[in-house]
Amino acid sequence: MRVLLLGGTAEARELAAELGEHEVIVSLAGALSAPHPVVGEVRFGGFGGADGLADYLRAHAVEAVIDATHPFASRISGNAALACARTSIPLLRLERPSWAEREDASSWHWVDDLAAARVRAEELGSRILLAVGRQSLTAFDGWRPGLVVARAIEPPAFTLPDGWLLVRGRGPFALADELALLREHRIEVLAAKDSGGPTTAKLDAAAELGVALVMVRRPPAPDGVAAVASVAEAQRWLAQTRRSR
Repeated sequence: MRVLLLGGTAEARELAAELGEHEVIVSLAGALSAPHPVVGEVRFGGFGGADGLADYLRAHAVEAVIDATHPFASRISGNAALACARTSIPLLRLERPSWAEREDASSWHWVDDLAAARVRAEELGSRILLAVGRQSLTAFDGWRPGLVVARAIEPPAFTLPDGWLLVRGRGPFALADELALLREHRIEVLAAKDSGGPTTAKLDAAAELGVALVMVRRPPAPDGVAAVASVAEAQRWLAQTRRSR
């Protein structure tokens, strides 16, 4: 089958490596200058909304779409749902489990968006670690609560305000490294997004040191889209889709 895999996550890379029997096109947003290598034909950039994606699916005779984008990539997920509905092409959402399932999640400060995270974090302390991703840092531009340690793979698209420190790094991070980072900068508050998945070292470190945790809830998933939580389940769905053709 010809499969369009909307990628950008570790799960997408893992799935692409397992689909050797299919013709896989991996679509990446192109937000990073040096993304992880991925198996399959790779394209970069957007499609031009739901209409553009629908046109792409028809023009390239795509037979199935797997949306394995980041849980917060709501625009592309919404466009994929619309485009696949218009073209009658099967769509699956591969989404890593939420961190809300952790036993200590009830003790976190849950908020609905980045603006609310900014307000809540400042209420809880003045030494803050922002682990929300480079593109989301723009929601905090001009913020000066005290010390802000911003971690990102690449620098944000704005000049860091006074009192900010950029720490560059690509996860997953080890628990020892996360503990060292929090201790070195005497972090009082960790602000993060509910990206989910197994890379929980920053959450474990915050719990161990008593650092307050502000967590941004995920945006709602598109209605009516089948979803699975593992690469193995996505493989089974694709096999079933192929048999049903």
